Amino acid sequence: MSATPLASRSADRALTRAILLMSLTAFASGASLRVSDPLLPQVAADFHTSLGAASSIVTAYAVPYGLTQAFGGVIGDRLGKCQAVALACALSCVLVLLCAAAQTLPQLALARFISAPGAAIIVPLGMAYVGDVVPYERRQPVLARFLVGQMLGMISGQIAGGIIGDHFGWRTVFVVLAGVFAFAALALASQFRGNPWVKPVPHAGGVRPRLLASYRTMLSTPWPRFVLIAVFLDGAVFFGGFTYVAASLRARFDLSFSTIGLIIAASSIGSMIYAGTVHRLVRAIGEHGLAIGGGLVGMLGFLLLAGVPHWQTAPLACLLLGFGYYMVHNTLQTNATQMLPEARAMALAGFSSGLFLGQSAGVALAALIVDHAGTVPVFALMGVLWPVLGLWVWMNIKARG
Repeated sequence: MSATPLASRSADRALTRAILLMSLTAFASGASLRVSDPLLPQVAADFHTSLGAASSIVTAYAVPYGLTQAFGGVIGDRLGKCQAVALACALSCVLVLLCAAAQTLPQLALARFISAPGAAIIVPLGMAYVGDVVPYERRQPVLARFLVGQMLGMISGQIAGGIIGDHFGWRTVFVVLAGVFAFAALALASQFRGNPWVKPVPHAGGVRPRLLASYRTMLSTPWPRFVLIAVFLDGAVFFGGFTYVAASLRARFDLSFSTIGLIIAASSIGSMIYAGTVHRLVRAIGEHGLAIGGGLVGMLGFLLLAGVPHWQTAPLACLLLGFGYYMVHNTLQTNATQMLPEARAMALAGFSSGLFLGQSAGVALAALIVDHAGTVPVFALMGVLWPVLGLWVWMNIKARG
């Protein structure tokens, strides 16, 4: 009689270990994603260019990151989600080193462009993996905790971009990042033989979903189409403003890059606070409440940045932004796991692709304002648009359910 509970506990530990290691790979991806934000002032100074021009390294990363994710589901279906993620980390380890070797801004932008695809599929396949192994009623808290790895990666990337870049130069930051990808790849690969939870999940009937058919279904069905449009706007509005926080703090208060990195990291601390409280928040206000609440909290963060008279209030603004962003975004993520259950990896790949294509568009459009009017008008604009987005998501979720 005792064999079944023991086997169950062993299986639970194996699943927890698999999710933890997938979260580690999300850490590497998150670090890569946000590492360039605090580096913008350093890169601009090193290559004698404007902040708007230096932000091309953000756009150069976000565009292929978003486009590659659209095909991540196919890769995950062919190799298995865990196998594809381990391979992506190994590839990223090699390609990130190209960033450290760049000698001009165009070379750095090109290196960021080339290094993006390896990291691009990690998080969407990780979310799809959680969708495969965790029932929907338990999924939002587990998904949020899985994404703690990405959040911690963002914190580390932002801090490393400031502190390591401040003391050893921005090139060293990319060398360290390559090492993080290598460690994540080896750690996940160590589970391939002994952990049954990392084996590829067969499709029903043995039939793999087709790429174009899956996207056609999502775009022609009202709810998946809404989720994809919403996440595009999510990326455009939030990151169209947040990307320029480091540049704003440097220009307005002449802070050191180390201090800037620590301030920006408060956003990821805010997102981690959300991850730790999401279970209680869902029970208290529901999914639609998270959307409208996140819109209001994010609005306060952006408006505080726009009107901040002293740099000491900037950490609070960043913390509010991180908390408010994930209230909205995690709600969209959870709904995305059910957009197309029979092709979950492709659905999450499309979702993530929409996010980073939106980010690319938002950063590029905001750069036009930054170079002509500075960062304050951008923060004020996003402070108006973000709660409007939260209200729209709230209305649609409430009407659906």
